[in-house]
Amino acid sequence: MTLVIGLGLSTAGCVPEKTSPSPAPAPSYSSGYHTPAPTAIAPLRGTTVAPGSLDHASIAAKIDNHPAARPQVGLESTDLVYQELVEGGLTRYVAVWQSTIPALLGPVRSIRPMDPDIVSPLGGIICYSGGQQRFVDLMRKTPVYNAIHGQADTASTFFRTPTKAAPHNVLVKAKELLAQHASIPAPAQQFAFSLDAPSSTAAKDGARTAVINYAFSGVTNGSWTWDAAKGVFLRSQGSGPDLDGAGAQLSATNVVVIRVTVTNDHDVPKTNLIGSGEAWISSGGGTVHATWSKASATDPIRLVDGAGATVRLAAGNTWIELVPSAGSVSFVAPV
Repeated sequence: MTLVIGLGLSTAGCVPEKTSPSPAPAPSYSSGYHTPAPTAIAPLRGTTVAPGSLDHASIAAKIDNHPAARPQVGLESTDLVYQELVEGGLTRYVAVWQSTIPALLGPVRSIRPMDPDIVSPLGGIICYSGGQQRFVDLMRKTPVYNAIHGQADTASTFFRTPTKAAPHNVLVKAKELLAQHASIPAPAQQFAFSLDAPSSTAAKDGARTAVINYAFSGVTNGSWTWDAAKGVFLRSQGSGPDLDGAGAQLSATNVVVIRVTVTNDHDVPKTNLIGSGEAWISSGGGTVHATWSKASATDPIRLVDGAGATVRLAAGNTWIELVPSAGSVSFVAPV
């Protein structure tokens, strides 16, 4: 018997071959990044500004601080203010504008022997009402344009205001004066700055400070009080707040106290700024102890902490108190 086996093919029950789906098209991508606008640093404030916006000279002025001169004109918009001892235990200011040039500034008074050392690092323009010829000669030897009341080149920019009594009434048309000297370059940066107050040296490493008290003499004293809400120190002179022309209290982002020796030049006090000494820098509600030094008339003041690191101020305006060694300074901690 022969066994026959038949083989057959059938498609019944076969699984069809799987096929991969076509990939979905990738979504289109558009970057939202925009190249930031270029920036520059204000040389006397450390704030961020548009490039080219401050390519002009600074204007320094010898500002009267006699009670009859207050409120002064333009102090609220200064970049730097140096307070110095003069005759009779009184003080005057060397005030400096560059970030903002006011329409008017003053009242301006006469020059003193330490002023060349203050303004020489800035270049720019210095405004004053005259002075002893030997001091005027010293100032004229500096790399600074001397704008002096009563000279032919200031006839259109210096004037006496009728709102104050002489000699406390000489004002300067600052914007017009600057326009006459457009070729004078911008000043070099005078201090090191942090990006903001919390990253300044004093705020990070300093002792918390509520009040700074200072005395230049038996007749001139004042204080700076920290205002946390505004982020500034508020200025007082004598027994009351120091006000600007609009009635607002003058303020500073940074207060730099420098202890200096003062000698007499024929009965005219001279603050000695070539050398070094003790300093305190207050920013962001803190105060750090430091050493100041100035190598020459044209060098800026250098500030270093106890470790020898450069002290960085907060970006903003600065008042420098040139307190004599015979004066006093104290710092009050918050309660």
